[in-house]
Amino acid sequence: MLDSTEKSVGVGSGALLAGPTEERRGPSYGDRVWAGLMVALGGSILVAAGLVLLMLYRLARPLGAVVSPLAFLSGSDWDPMSNAFGALPFIYGTVVTSVLAMLVAVPASVGMAVFLVEMAPAWVRPVVSFLIETLAAIPSVVYGLWGLFVLVPWLRGSVEPFLGKAFGFLPLFQGPPIGLGYLAAGLVLAVMILPTIASVSIEVLKTVPVPLREGALGLGATRWEAIRMTVLPYARNGILGGSLLGLGRALGETMAVTMVIGNSPSIRASLFAPGYTLPAVIANEFAEATGAVQIGALAGLGLVLFGLSVVLNAVARLLVQGVARGPKRRRA
Repeated sequence: MLDSTEKSVGVGSGALLAGPTEERRGPSYGDRVWAGLMVALGGSILVAAGLVLLMLYRLARPLGAVVSPLAFLSGSDWDPMSNAFGALPFIYGTVVTSVLAMLVAVPASVGMAVFLVEMAPAWVRPVVSFLIETLAAIPSVVYGLWGLFVLVPWLRGSVEPFLGKAFGFLPLFQGPPIGLGYLAAGLVLAVMILPTIASVSIEVLKTVPVPLREGALGLGATRWEAIRMTVLPYARNGILGGSLLGLGRALGETMAVTMVIGNSPSIRASLFAPGYTLPAVIANEFAEATGAVQIGALAGLGLVLFGLSVVLNAVARLLVQGVARGPKRRRA
């Protein structure tokens, strides 16, 4: 009896001793290789971004001998023949068209997502979802052709004259209705980023728990009240993230904007006026740039666009964190 007890104790103690020994060995060789590979892949993103930034900086160095960085950012003249380069008109055009696109696309995309997830019949959802995916797959040059031959004549003949008569007292709607300008570029961008925001919003709304909706309806809320007070607050982080993805595409879009914005390096308050954006001027002039200073100026615009994207992403991340924390509670 004692021998059997000693044997059992010996087996148990051996098992106990084996555990810490195996734990002290650490992760296996395959785990270490996999972890190193993931770290290398993650670090490659930083390396790629650093190489792009370094290349743009090296190309932009000749510009520093002609104009200071502050003067380049605040200048409004762009004349390669006299080595006068100012980035402010292009920054202004990029911001105006992107903001206008977001003002149009975000409400339309969120409304479409709410309709498909919460209200639409089952047979409507796959049809509309297929159309949204089709819009996302259309090349940007096709959007540019549509904007040039369909949207611009419509704006010139109907929309801009109406806006000028109804709201002509505002600086935003003054000037001749030529069709080409900030308004056309913003609307084309809105159509282009709508599928991205709508697709992300649809997937986010699908993750809202069903008991959350049923609880609101069970307490006597209408369908709209349930959506407004429970569904949208639950999904607002994801909707904001989808909106940021759309904003990223709006900032970097080149071909479609170039075809409808008018390509005029000027700053005007009217949405009817022609303008220019950072990607458009880089695409238009890089192939024809002859001197090192002009190439440096275009590379400087690339640095400005890079920095603008970083700043907007940082601000957007702060907004996401603020939304995630929720409203601040007042102390009694």
